[in-house]
Amino acid sequence: MSEKDCGHSHDDRKKLVRLILYAVGGLIIVVLLIIFLFWAITRPSKPSFILQDATLYAFNLSTGPSPPNALTTNLQVTITTRNPNDQIGIYYQKADVYASYRNQQISLATLLPATYQGHKDVIVWSPFLCGNSVPVSPFVAEALGQDLNAGMVMVNIKVDGRIKWKVGTWISGRYHLHVNCPAYITFGDKSKGIASGASLKFQLVQSCSVDV
Repeated sequence: MSEKDCGHSHDDRKKLVRLILYAVGGLIIVVLLIIFLFWAITRPSKPSFILQDATLYAFNLSTGPSPPNALTTNLQVTITTRNPNDQIGIYYQKADVYASYRNQQISLATLLPATYQGHKDVIVWSPFLCGNSVPVSPFVAEALGQDLNAGMVMVNIKVDGRIKWKVGTWISGRYHLHVNCPAYITFGDKSKGIASGASLKFQLVQSCSVDV
């Protein structure tokens, strides 16, 4: 074989490698474009949450020296979530629900069961939220004392979790879910709770803000 033939053979191999690289790159671009278009067409809508009711068993503020400014909370809430999507399911991988007052957590986080929510499905959770002698800041204690004297306290029921979208056999990566449900609890003469033994049940049916 002459040097000229060797040169042609080397050039042909380089052209073949370039063609293969171009073909692979083009295929990757086409696949990514198809996935993007499919995702854009079936873009998921975030789930909706409603705080249906809250049953209050204990809500006591202590200002004694040990511990100073402590709050004891014991309540059960009913939360419903609906998947509004026609073709997209939702995996709830991990979700914690807890109560907060003025951005301070006042109960332990309760882990909700991992579950799958199909198209248009509704899921109901009824977790207990408890916090025994939880220390609160002087500012929070003062504001809570004023609210209790006024006969109304707004407690926020929050859900923090991780979800995945499911379209056919394809499952997305994890997305952070944050839900905030305001619960207006009334006391004394202004109470709208339904007495049941030592508890008060409040029918709230309150829409929640949802971020994904």
